[in-house]
Amino acid sequence: MKSIVIGVIGADVHAVGNRIIEYTLTKAGYNVANVGVLASQEDFINAAIETSAPLILVSSLYGHGELDCRGMRDKCNEAGLDDVLLYVGGNIVIGEQDVEEVEKRFKDMGFDRVYPPGVAIEDVLDQIKEDLGA
Repeated sequence: MKSIVIGVIGADVHAVGNRIIEYTLTKAGYNVANVGVLASQEDFINAAIETSAPLILVSSLYGHGELDCRGMRDKCNEAGLDDVLLYVGGNIVIGEQDVEEVEKRFKDMGFDRVYPPGVAIEDVLDQIKEDLGA
């Protein structure tokens, strides 16, 4: 069973969506390491190391995800997680911005998948399965 690290990054306390993601991924057969809310990049990285997780899924709903996620790929690489998949989703920027431009900025930061507001975790399961080679 593959592990996936999830949590809500930065000063964000939106716990309900995080619990829904945990429930859905667990039900789909994944071992979920939930770092909870108010999580730092290091919390995600340490959990990925401890569980040998091939995927980190970062959530943000308060709009500051772009700031909170900056430099995360570099920190993963420094920790020996060069191959870890980085997903980010939710309300990850302030205000209404062009979805394609936001996706480009996050991919330029090293994120593999970027999901805008309103994408349900159920709609991401096939992509996770494909990315993990299941």
